[in-house]
Amino acid sequence: MPAGYSFVIADDHPLFRGALREALAGIGNVAAIHEAGDFESAKALVVANEDVDLVLLDLSMPGASGLSGLISLRGIHPAVPLVVVSAHDDPATIRRALDLGASGFISKSASMEEIRSAVQSVLAGDIAAPVGVDLGTERDPEISDLIKRLQALTPQQTRVLGMLAEGLLNKQIAYELGVSEATIKAHVSAILQKLGVDSRTQAVILLSKIGSDPLQPAGSRLR
Repeated sequence: MPAGYSFVIADDHPLFRGALREALAGIGNVAAIHEAGDFESAKALVVANEDVDLVLLDLSMPGASGLSGLISLRGIHPAVPLVVVSAHDDPATIRRALDLGASGFISKSASMEEIRSAVQSVLAGDIAAPVGVDLGTERDPEISDLIKRLQALTPQQTRVLGMLAEGLLNKQIAYELGVSEATIKAHVSAILQKLGVDSRTQAVILLSKIGSDPLQPAGSRLR
């Protein structure tokens, strides 16, 4: 077991990654801080470091697509706390991130002390949200229903859905996950049923609605 905490920082701005690294270092008892500048690298780090204690994820980094990036990472290691770090800190985005499994939300305008406090809260098993923000309730019934449907997915189904959003074929997903193509087909069928759609394209479009403005929609990356 490592002597201290292991973190992953996923953000495309080197200066902000540096600020987060400084904030984490100030916590003490840190064994490793891994950094990623794009979503693919972030996923690779999470897969390669099963002992990671916490992931800090920017919602708008290259390869990510708003909250669908959060959904994808949550499917890889559901037990690892994931804290969203974003400049898009409106109540709806914060609430949806927490509803979709984030353990915390840090605004990019937060102070160094606020960042440390949020991370320490999450490491202690709590949920961290910006102080003084009224998260309210979801007023869009379509989004509310979609979040409930996404919450019904198993971790593996969540991971497969994230890979569908990246445009991967069943055989590519099967290769990445080390399972048979038949297994992936079964997962896709279950995903479509739980989301109430008829095709993988419809599932991806539905997922993109979670990342609505100001976040980049997943559908814009379809090739």
